[in-house]
Amino acid sequence: MCHALPVKIVALTGPETAKVSLGGIVKEISIALIDDPKPGDYVVLHVGYALAKIDETEAERTLALLAAEGSDFMGEFSAVGEAIEAPP
Repeated sequence: MCHALPVKIVALTGPETAKVSLGGIVKEISIALIDDPKPGDYVVLHVGYALAKIDETEAERTLALLAAEGSDFMGEFSAVGEAIEAPP
């Protein structure tokens, strides 16, 4: 199953791309579908596209629910596209 995951924007890399982080893994995604993205925003990510902004509380709640159901959402996130090692 492929989940939509909450991730945090850590940097804008182009007019329609950004680096996002989840659990220390950083990836580049498309932000073409959302308005006014900024570093620090949380977005819902699905198949490489940010679909909507969400607040930090909702992001944390969603990740907790996924963990409670036993989902391998970190495996999903790290397997899709090119992972970039987060700086120490």
